[in-house]
Amino acid sequence: MKKLVLLFLTGFTLQTTASAQMESVTHEGEIGIGLGAAHYFGDLNTSAKVNRPKLAVSAFFRKQFGNYVALRVGASYAKVGYADKYYKDNDYQYRRNLSFNSNIWELSLQGDFNFFKFSPDDPAHIFTPYVTLGVGIFSYDPYAYLNGTKYFLRPLGTEGQGTAAYPDRKAYSSMALSIPFGVGVKYALTSKMNLGFEVLYRFTGTDYLDDVSTTYVGIDKFPPLPDGTPSVASLLQDRSYELGDPIGVEGRQRGYSGQKDQFVTAMVTLSFNLSSYRCPTAKL
Repeated sequence: MKKLVLLFLTGFTLQTTASAQMESVTHEGEIGIGLGAAHYFGDLNTSAKVNRPKLAVSAFFRKQFGNYVALRVGASYAKVGYADKYYKDNDYQYRRNLSFNSNIWELSLQGDFNFFKFSPDDPAHIFTPYVTLGVGIFSYDPYAYLNGTKYFLRPLGTEGQGTAAYPDRKAYSSMALSIPFGVGVKYALTSKMNLGFEVLYRFTGTDYLDDVSTTYVGIDKFPPLPDGTPSVASLLQDRSYELGDPIGVEGRQRGYSGQKDQFVTAMVTLSFNLSSYRCPTAKL
């Protein structure tokens, strides 16, 4: 009987000690990285097709405020691009024959909201889905290839930006705001490490992520080179000549300025927990 009582007391003491230690560990936050894919939506991808994903990576610091709310600072890189040639079912867009690629570098501040209590040191609370919303700023610089040579499009003013004929069309900035909104899940592999997956959609403040927004300005707005050959700007503003008769008549629609461009990333994340330890208060 004495042995049973001693065994019970020992087990109870160990369980109480473990619980006290668990309660004394506070999850302060995480530092992590992400790897995945990015995709663009805009004037060259009007049907929101997801068929040309490109590389995306990220790094972030998440500061936890309790078990449900966190504030995150993140930095990410995403490559995006698309081409009219993928729209063979749309004759006009296919003949337009434009294309672009761009490297996006983004800094963001986001609020994360867990659906469940998340405490990596507690086996009962090691998984949660979450939503996130924030604001960011990113740089971008669309470019295209002509005869194997890479040309950045913004300095060329392909829609008449900076020309005397279109004084209202100013050169667009290489920086823009973003509103990241997304969902994700995370699971504590150990008390020190988490594995997650997140889809983050960005509404942006620019319609020139792809260098396409308004109307054609006409080939005569791009003077030829001294030797009489067409300028690079002239050749890249309307590439329909590569497939047949040019369609870039002045005033004809080249893009749709009524909707800003957008992009999305989907990433697998790996993060490392930051915890603090508080010595339990003795109960007398």
